[in-house]
Amino acid sequence: MGLFDFIAPGKKTKEAQSGSSTQTHLRIGEIRDGVVVLKNGGVRAALKTTSINFNLKSEQEQNAIIYSYQGFLNSLEFPIQILARSKKLDIDNYIEQVTALGEKQENRLLQEQTLEYAQYIKRLVEYADIMEKEFYVIVPYDPGRTQGAGKFQSFFQRLSPKDSYSDIKRRRSEFNNLKKSLLQRVNVIQAGLEGCGLSVEMLDTIGLINLFYESYNPKTAREQKLKDLEGTSIETDEERMQNEEIQREIEEKEMAKSKPKAKATPTAKSPQG
Repeated sequence: MGLFDFIAPGKKTKEAQSGSSTQTHLRIGEIRDGVVVLKNGGVRAALKTTSINFNLKSEQEQNAIIYSYQGFLNSLEFPIQILARSKKLDIDNYIEQVTALGEKQENRLLQEQTLEYAQYIKRLVEYADIMEKEFYVIVPYDPGRTQGAGKFQSFFQRLSPKDSYSDIKRRRSEFNNLKKSLLQRVNVIQAGLEGCGLSVEMLDTIGLINLFYESYNPKTAREQKLKDLEGTSIETDEERMQNEEIQREIEEKEMAKSKPKAKATPTAKSPQG
């Protein structure tokens, strides 16, 4: 199963039958080692940060935070993206834990009260439409060959981010060097934000998959959660390349077998006198 069958499952259309689907139009080529690899070769890291209740701070603390954040922004030598994401509060795991505790209760009265409490909290979140906010900082790094692309070329690449065998192979060869440069930028961002009093955590591969899955499928993600991804077989670019090579070898062998072998024509010998 492909990675983007999880993230953005596309509906089969006439275009999909000819090899095109929703996944074809995503700019993401691969997610590996906690890094998002774009089809043009660029890499991205996502840092999840906490928030600060600025209004509850004293005037001195507010000024200290402002000066720290100002110094952090002035120290940047590359662009970043700050993402504030609002989503419906998800406490399904908490409700499952409370329900499991209630079922283990030996006292009948305590069991009923625990199960009723779990149902009450579930209805409260659904009817009150309680929202929560998550904050991310996206750190980019692009290879030099993409930085020299013109505006029109970049625009059309965004409209139709095609992927080919040669692109996948080139991404694989560039990945390690690009990842080192990206992690250097991540360390700069992490140190700057922690200096402002924030806790920063870099999303791993599973965290990135969950983030994109919930972003592309907000309603489906509440009903069909991704669980036990570590035990799920997800096809990577490297595996896809290997499978394509194996498939080509099989097809070449089948074509060689199907070709009729040329029969040797008997040659007439001239009579010797």
